Amino acid sequence: MENLSLLWESTGLYNITGPQMIMMSVGFLLLFLAIKKGFEPLLLLPIGFGAILSNIPVAGMTEEGGVLYYMYGGIKSGMFPLLIFLGVGAMTDFGPMLANPKTLLLGAAAQFGIFGTLFGALALNAVPGMDFNLKQAAAIAIIGGADGPTAIYVASKLAPELLGAIAVAAYSYMALVPLIQPPIMRALTTEEERKIEMQQLRTVTQTEKIVFPLMLVTLTAFLLPSAAPLVGMFCMGNLMNASGVVDRLSKTAQNELINIVTIFLGLSVGSKLSADAFLTLETLGILGLGAIAFSIGTASGVLMAKVMNRFSSTPINPLIGAAGVSAVPMAARVANKVGQESNPYNFLLMHAMGPNVAGVIGSAVAAGVLLSLVR
Repeated sequence: MENLSLLWESTGLYNITGPQMIMMSVGFLLLFLAIKKGFEPLLLLPIGFGAILSNIPVAGMTEEGGVLYYMYGGIKSGMFPLLIFLGVGAMTDFGPMLANPKTLLLGAAAQFGIFGTLFGALALNAVPGMDFNLKQAAAIAIIGGADGPTAIYVASKLAPELLGAIAVAAYSYMALVPLIQPPIMRALTTEEERKIEMQQLRTVTQTEKIVFPLMLVTLTAFLLPSAAPLVGMFCMGNLMNASGVVDRLSKTAQNELINIVTIFLGLSVGSKLSADAFLTLETLGILGLGAIAFSIGTASGVLMAKVMNRFSSTPINPLIGAAGVSAVPMAARVANKVGQESNPYNFLLMHAMGPNVAGVIGSAVAAGVLLSLVR
């Protein structure tokens, strides 16, 4: 009987707590959203499964010696997000942005969501139970860039204790782009503005595509070194693709490397969804601020595009401004879809890819600014 008692006390049923059961349910919910609804499945599936594994009692997966404990080292060091940026860079085409350089302004405008949320997070300290310091507020603010790897990178440096909530918020809102953005876009534009057809983009030469990442990383090194890790890996990946001389390396970065790292990154983020760290009032604040940040970023991009259209010699459809958030390429697809609802002959996808790519650069630069000012 004593042995049977010891066996019972070693089971998960005996040791599991209510908060752990709740967090395992959250993990199953993320799996449902990934599998059934198709919401960012590449990340939400491993994050959800990691949440389940990290809350299994007695297993010790997140303690020293556990598999998730060692996986998290890739996030703590910043290696996983940077390798993701290498792969994203290899898959990115700067052509639409270089063909219409004005779209850089739209990518920059969309970053207002980041800095607006920074002050919003600090303002939440007036709510009982909320207590965000400046580093935590900066880590939360980066959600507004709609760039998961950048959000994870900044959170790992400034507020690792909030990493799980920030990552879940960032990827959840990225997955909800088709639901969140269209109402904002329609509210800020008229039917006539949504019908605007843009001129065909010029052809960008290979030389331009090679020179741009080199110029970008050089300017970053001189002006904002703290953004160099993110921008540098992004430009390295893009240069491998644009140069055309290392196709094998480029394809590896786009496929095998980014796929492997995505698995490890998702499980590592899930390991931070432990009950004691996630089930807090502050988590609700982070999720709420994430929605606000994303909405501000979308609205800022659309409003900037409206201003540019008024003063531009060539027509600019304000809808492409919403793609300034760096949810690539989903935000560009949404801009194209909303445009075609008003004008079936309106093809905005390539035009929207310009601010979309600019948004990736903008979020990386914003991350560098925050890391420089807050540390």
